[in-house]
Amino acid sequence: MGSVARTPTRDRILDELKTQGPQTATDLACTLGITPMAVRQHLYLLENEGLVAFKEERRRVGRPARVWGLGAQASGRFPNAHGPLSVSLMDAAKDCFGREGVDQITAEHTRRCLASFRERIPGPGALLEERVARLAGALQEAGYMAQWAHREDGSFEITENHCPVFEAAHSHRGLCGGEMALFQGLLGDAVHVDRTEYIMDGSRRCVYRLVPLPVAAPEGVKPSRTPHDAHTSPRRRSNHR
Repeated sequence: MGSVARTPTRDRILDELKTQGPQTATDLACTLGITPMAVRQHLYLLENEGLVAFKEERRRVGRPARVWGLGAQASGRFPNAHGPLSVSLMDAAKDCFGREGVDQITAEHTRRCLASFRERIPGPGALLEERVARLAGALQEAGYMAQWAHREDGSFEITENHCPVFEAAHSHRGLCGGEMALFQGLLGDAVHVDRTEYIMDGSRRCVYRLVPLPVAAPEGVKPSRTPHDAHTSPRRRSNHR
């Protein structure tokens, strides 16, 4: 069986399932602005290649609905930062230098990423919203299919819908710890970084919650309100490819 031809519509379907999670053909049709029948035709072709798969989901009324998600072969359609080579090099480093050597390599990789990202992301004097947006943009360009959002409680979220270093990170989890250190290093001690969803634990994405911490006021000065004290409307942002 030949490989299904790539088209803008099929790529958009895969992107939607990657970034928004499993959906029905009707849901996808509303997003793409085409008919559900047209979406199903694309889905069936993608299913034949293992790029999508469906599960029957029972509804309170009517027949079960087919909810479509990405299939086992879909990862090859998204950015992959030389997975097998990265795994091989990390394994070789472990054999030659032990776990400590791998940790040193991971730390150096994080340091270099930090230096590169700092050239693009404003410093602490800029609004945190702008810094988070720039960080999400840099991650998007690196292949993470990143999005960001400003929550009602004043916190921010960065969502990575794809992991271009999945194979290497799956074998050497220190790379994931390096990413946490990268975010913390870029945003500074005035922001608490927490991972709330994790691909390696079975989630379909990684989500990081970024919480601004209250700044201690000088003695005799009344502390200013933190973002948690004021109502802030949620604002969601996406970085499309």
